Order: sequence, then C-alpha cells, then structure tokens
Amino acid sequence: MTEAPFRPFDTALDQEAALAHLRDATAGADDGELFLERSRSETISFDDGRVKTASYDASEGFGLRAVRGETAGYAHSSEISEAALKRAVETAKLAVGDGGGTLAQAPQATNVKLYGDRNPIDDAAFPVKIDTLREIDAFARGLDSRVVQVTASMAASIQEVEILRPEGILVRDVRPMTHLNVSVIVEENGRRESGSMGGGGRIGLDGLIDRSHWEATAKEALRIALVNLEAVPAPAGVMDVALGAGWPGVLLHEAVGHGLEGDFNRKKTSAFAGLMGQPVAAKGVTVLDDGTIPDRRGSITVDDEGTPSGKNVLIEDGILVGYMQDRQNARLMGVRPTGNGRRQSYAHIPMPRMTNTYMLSGDADPGEIVAELKDGIYAVGFGGGQVDITNGKFVFSCTEAYRVQNGKVGAPVKGATLIGDGPTALRQIRAIGNDMALDPGIGNCGKGGQRVPVGVGQPTLLMGGLTVGGSAA
Repeated sequence: MTEAPFRPFDTALDQEAALAHLRDATAGADDGELFLERSRSETISFDDGRVKTASYDASEGFGLRAVRGETAGYAHSSEISEAALKRAVETAKLAVGDGGGTLAQAPQATNVKLYGDRNPIDDAAFPVKIDTLREIDAFARGLDSRVVQVTASMAASIQEVEILRPEGILVRDVRPMTHLNVSVIVEENGRRESGSMGGGGRIGLDGLIDRSHWEATAKEALRIALVNLEAVPAPAGVMDVALGAGWPGVLLHEAVGHGLEGDFNRKKTSAFAGLMGQPVAAKGVTVLDDGTIPDRRGSITVDDEGTPSGKNVLIEDGILVGYMQDRQNARLMGVRPTGNGRRQSYAHIPMPRMTNTYMLSGDADPGEIVAELKDGIYAVGFGGGQVDITNGKFVFSCTEAYRVQNGKVGAPVKGATLIGDGPTALRQIRAIGNDMALDPGIGNCGKGGQRVPVGVGQPTLLMGGLTVGGSAA
C-alpha cells in the first residue's frame, strides 16, 4: 500500500504554532529555519548465489537552526511534536545571545521541478527485485568461465522535506534516488581480480531493472575485471597522465571542488583562499557546479535551506570566479547564496557542499590527446582518494589504467596511484577533449561527518607532471 505524502503540519504540528516557535528561536538572529524530513530506503544485496542482505529503513524528524554571525545553534529530534519543538527552541536560541541580527532575505521561490516525486521503492514488488538480482548473478556467471564470484545490489530511497522559514514561507521537495551495482571476481592461474560497474540517479527503478540495462552493466564489470587480470605492476615516477572522460572527474571533485566551497575560503583554510579573480588553472579550463541537471544523482530542486539550486561557474577560462555558498557563508562573505547548502539529514546542520561538479569540453580530439603521451599513464577508472583542503594535495588510486609509450596504449597496469596538488594540477592541464561526460551516478561525498549524493564529470584531459606511485622495478 502506497504511503500517504509527508505532511507534518497536517498530522503532527500546527503550522501557525510551529512558526511562532521558530520566530521565538530566531528573534534577533541573522537566519534560521525549521527543517522537517521523512526518509525511506530499501537495499538488497545478492551475493554468492543468494540474498546476503535485505534492509528497509525509515526515519523522520526535524532540525531547528538559529544563526547569529558565525555561530549556529542547532537542535534536532526524531519526534515531530510541539513539545519536542519547544525543547529545541531553548537550545537553538542560545546561539543568538543578545540578538541584534537582521534576518536575511528569504530564498526566492521556484516552480522548477528537476525529478519525479514517486517513491521508487514501489516501482517493483520485492519478489521481482530478488528475481532480477538472481538473473544478474546467473547472467554474469555465464559470461565467462573465469567468473568465480558475483555480487549484485539494488537500492531505492525517497526523501521528503519541508522547510519552514521565519517569514512564514514553506518549501517542499520530494527526492527519489535509485542505484544498481554489479561486481565480478575472476580467477585464472591462481590470480584473482575484480571489476565493478553501477549507476543510477533521481529516477525510478524501471530503467535500472530493465534487462538491457543490467546486462550492459554486468558486461562492463566483467570487462574491467578481465582487464585487471592482464595488468602488470604500475611504473613509478613523475610523468604525464591522460585522464578519461566521466568518472575520473572525481579527481576534480576532491582536488579542486572542496577547495572552492565557501566555508573553507571564508576561514582562509583553502588553497584557493584570496585568489578570486586570479588565474588558478590553464587557459581553457572552465569548471561548474550545477545542481539543475534533471534526474542526476547530485541534483536538487532546492537545497536544504530552501534556496533553488543553481548552475554556478567556479573557474572560467582559468580564472577563479566563484565559490559554492550556503546562506550563512554567503552572508558573511557579502555574496549571494548559490543553492549549495546541504545536509545529510534532519540530524545534521547544513554546510556548503557540491552538487554535480564538472569541467566543460575543450576542442581536442580524445584520441589525439592520448597519442601525445610519450611516456605516461592513461587512467580511466578511479577508486578511493583523499585530499588536504589546506594545500590541495591529493592521492588517488586507479581501478583501470594503461601504460602509454610513444602515443601507443599498452598493457593495463595495477597498483597505480596519482599524487599531486589541485592548484598545480589545474595549471598543468595541456589539452582538453571535446568529449565531456558525466559519471554514471555513483558518487557520494563526505565532509564534516556527513555524506550526500553528488555527481562529477569531465572531458578527456592531458595533465603534465603528476607523480605516479607504482610497484614496478
């Protein structure tokens, strides 16, 4: 049975009474809101020929925030009631102190809708989902005799939010999310390697569980596993690197994107702090954060403060022109909010976060970019990575990469890591392909103990002078 829409002011709170409590909490403040949320999620994992996990999670609650200057008071509760709200007011208003603030202008309303609002968990019956995962397992095992293990997983969720502002404005958003992933392990002559492929977005399950989609996903996971089965130890040293289009944009996300979030720059802890209007990248490099792309994993109709998402240019033709802002940092820096105030749930305070961060295409042919490599690495898949925001230094592991010598793509390599720093790497981009692509919908971003879904993208790039960590003698 389909669940009724989330309407807390019809079922748990009187809206006028809640508004009075919110105004009490934000009296003398610069900003604040009441954020109410209901979330439902289902995850099923099929592993080693049987259902390994099947979970269903449900949560709801509210978060109340009052902001004065650089200080924010925040209280949250899993109980949506006037009694709980009254208790939260006493905590949140501690940040206001003696008051004296001027309430910031409310976000502008939007009629734009970037995704559907149906619950994707209801798109297929539970037995159908199990049967689909079982079919994926059998199909992947039948593709190659070297397949020894298959893991297939499916996830769907719905997040419903209502944001009440002190001015009386109420903003609603319903956010679906789906994901399908296939991982394959192959073995030959005692050597085992793995490959994984997945994707999704703010879409229904229908397309993901269509046979044509999951067959292609399983084949790609197997292809990556077989490539890794042939891989030789990666070389080590400083060399030029070609980065593939799409998911390799995760390097851009980590090494550059976090450094362009407003809070790090306001506090001057980012490697890009104080460089507004100055060259920070090679000419031709234009980087955007765009939460307005329909159905994408990182897209949001409105952020978690009620600000409509935006298509924000961060770097234009190599020049730093913008940061990503929530309302608090925007006010403190004297600029406008950019729709990047995001939070993991009602139990978390909003902060500047990325949505879909990508680099625009250039005019170079991708094949010619790789052909320019005299001695280097062509990296098309990435796993984990980490970055130090203060200096932009990053380390990324490659999940699919190839040795290139004299413009010829050679053997795949394993154990390759890319080491460098964002500001330097941006300046060392020597060619930008005409093939910009977004990732398939697999990204999550962690910051301050919170995780939110994001997207990344880029064209094929030629980047000079990166340190490659490897194990080849």
